[in-house]
Amino acid sequence: MPKVLVADALSDVGIEILRGAGLEVDVNTGRTEEELARLIGAYDALVVRSAPKVTPRILEAAHRLKVIGRAGVGVDNVDVAAATRRGVIVMNTPMGNVISAAEHALALLLALAKNVPGADASMKAGRWDKKKFTGVELADKTLGIVGMGKVGQIVAKAALGMSMKVLAFDPFLPERRARELGVEPVALDPLLERADFVTLHTPLTDQTRGLINAAALARMKPGARLVNCARGGIVDEAALAEALRNGRLAGAAFDVFEAEPLPADHPLRSAPNLILTPHLGASTEEAQAKVAEAIARQIAAFFQEGKIQYAVNLSVTLTREMEPFAEMSKTLGRLLAQLTPKPPQRLTCAALGRLAADDTRALSVFALQGLLASCTDQPLNLVNAPVVAEQRGIAITEQKSLDSRDYASLVRLTVETGETSHTAAGTVFEGREPRIVEIDGFTVDLKPEGFMLVLFYPDKPGMIGRFGTILGDAAINIAGMDVGRKEKRGRACVALSVDDPVPPAVLEKLRACTDTGEAYVVDFR
Repeated sequence: MPKVLVADALSDVGIEILRGAGLEVDVNTGRTEEELARLIGAYDALVVRSAPKVTPRILEAAHRLKVIGRAGVGVDNVDVAAATRRGVIVMNTPMGNVISAAEHALALLLALAKNVPGADASMKAGRWDKKKFTGVELADKTLGIVGMGKVGQIVAKAALGMSMKVLAFDPFLPERRARELGVEPVALDPLLERADFVTLHTPLTDQTRGLINAAALARMKPGARLVNCARGGIVDEAALAEALRNGRLAGAAFDVFEAEPLPADHPLRSAPNLILTPHLGASTEEAQAKVAEAIARQIAAFFQEGKIQYAVNLSVTLTREMEPFAEMSKTLGRLLAQLTPKPPQRLTCAALGRLAADDTRALSVFALQGLLASCTDQPLNLVNAPVVAEQRGIAITEQKSLDSRDYASLVRLTVETGETSHTAAGTVFEGREPRIVEIDGFTVDLKPEGFMLVLFYPDKPGMIGRFGTILGDAAINIAGMDVGRKEKRGRACVALSVDDPVPPAVLEKLRACTDTGEAYVVDFR
């Protein structure tokens, strides 16, 4: 039974779903890195929110770990690169708290415009500073949104409802979609220069870290206001504090910070006209229940069905149509690994026919799984197969063509070692039946299962009989056979499906019998 460690506070609904799926669940929160490193070796899955840091040290000790579930959107507290090297899938719940995050950004936007926190504090101190806290209207003002994902789109819709003009900076937002949303797509600099309010809704990446630095703050419209409910690290916090002190900005409201909890002596704590909240964007009863339920269902589906959902370190997705061809790619990779005794230097993965019209990136990743499975002792999956290939210096080439002469769709793999090159192709017939249809240019028709012998030999009378005699003498039954040749008396290939393993001594006799020395056993199990 898979074991799940819940290392952070998680709504009861999530715990119930995990246990209801037949998983063994331990709730053990508030642990240090050292304590988690001691515990993690006994678990197949880890669930966190934002408190525990999943470090390389913890992952190094995670011998059984297969999946990390982050109950929330950001994965800043998980070393995704280290998890990927270990072949651990990292999942998040990108939809669970989008409404709460958007609402919090809007709450800060309104509080900032109307000076709500300062007025509240003044009243509670016994004062009536009505003139001091004069605010501004949002209607007819310009809002600049950096990042137009789900949260950014909800904020845009609300802002438009308050009669604001909305500018949007997002390199991945098509102009057609921008028009549908009613926003004006612009580059970052014009957005900063034109917006009265700027709100950030982009993930923290190498490209967005420090995106709003001193130079960007200097470009902002004098008297503008900045809201950040996205991620700490996107804004240069020291530069922000200075911009508030010198009056360049009229105000700012932040829910996220580079270091959390925010240090007591941090300059933002004493900066003027700044609203601070302790990372409350997802802290609603509804959001916590949603993300707990979502991550629990994702982990349950992973162990029950092998389904991978919202994996942040998996670059490929599988449609129902692509799935059988991806499995065929893995099978072909396994076949070629056993025909190629020397280390591979290049893998070429070609998608031909109707298949090429779809996103075929998954094919090469599955092919790597099959190709590398027998040459590494570490767990190999869709997450770390490309990393292992890169470490071994294997170049990957992907090809696509809508032309396929004999089959509606075809996958063809070629593996080169520097000295030799082998090719295999396969298709999937109606009913999702996989077939290997080509080996090194020879046409065959084989179902990939059990054991298979592949022999290359000169095409002359009696050769097949000699192979059969050797196998018969060894009490190895031939279940199926397919012979391929390109010309009479030339080079030929025979693929024999056999019911039993082929001992090394029998393989040596077959190899000597081929006159080419090319005899291979392929285990598809």
